[in-house]
Amino acid sequence: MRLEKIKLKVKGILLDLDGTIVDSRKAYLEAAKAAFAAIGRKTVDTKIAMEVPRRLEQNLSISNIIKGRDSQKFLDVYLKAYYQVTSLKAKPMPNVSETLKKLSQKTKLALITMRHVPKEKVIKELQKFGLAEYFQLVITALDTQYPKPSPEALIKCAKRLGIQVSQCAVVGDSVADTRAGKTAGMKTIAVLSGIFTKEELEKEKPDLILKSINELPDFLEYAGN
Repeated sequence: MRLEKIKLKVKGILLDLDGTIVDSRKAYLEAAKAAFAAIGRKTVDTKIAMEVPRRLEQNLSISNIIKGRDSQKFLDVYLKAYYQVTSLKAKPMPNVSETLKKLSQKTKLALITMRHVPKEKVIKELQKFGLAEYFQLVITALDTQYPKPSPEALIKCAKRLGIQVSQCAVVGDSVADTRAGKTAGMKTIAVLSGIFTKEELEKEKPDLILKSINELPDFLEYAGN
C-alpha cells in the first residue's frame, strides 16, 4: 500500500513530547556533558551524548558508554541536569503550533511524556511555547506506575478522554512509543524528528512513519463524536 493512500480513523491523538513536539537535542547534550564530567570525563561527542537518552528510552544498559564508571552517579547527575536545562534548551519543533491547532479542531489531544517531573512543570513549558491550550490532558512518568513502553499510561489516558483505545493514535519518535501503542491496541505513528533512525522505527512496524508531526493531518480521518 502506498503511503499517501493510508488514512487512519481517530477520535484521539496521544502525543509524545521530546523529539515529537519539542526538539530536546541541546538539553540531551548539556546533560551528557554534566554527567560525564561528574565521572571524570571532560569531553563527549554528540553521537555519544545522543546515545544516552536512546538507551534510557529502551531501558538498556549504559555501562559500555561510561566504561565501568559509577553508573548510578552518572544517571543521577544526568537526569538532574536534563530536567534543569530542558525548559531552557528545548524548543518547539518548526510549525508545530499550527499543526496542533489544526489537529485540536478535529480531535482530542493528550500529551504523554516519560519525563519524571510533575505535569504542572510540563504544562508551564507548553504555556511558554504557546502550546498548552491544544491539549486536554497531560500525563508524565510520575502519573503512572509503569511508564512507556508499558501501555498503562496510554490506556488510562484514553479512558480519561472518554475514547476507546482502538480509536486513538499514539505519535512519537521512539521505539517505546510504538511498542506502548501496539500493546494498548492503538494506532501507531512514528516520526523521524527525534533521536531514533528510520531503520530502528521500521523494526517496530508502526502504522505510519512520517518525517514530522506536521505531516500528520494529511494521514488522518476524524471519527467524530
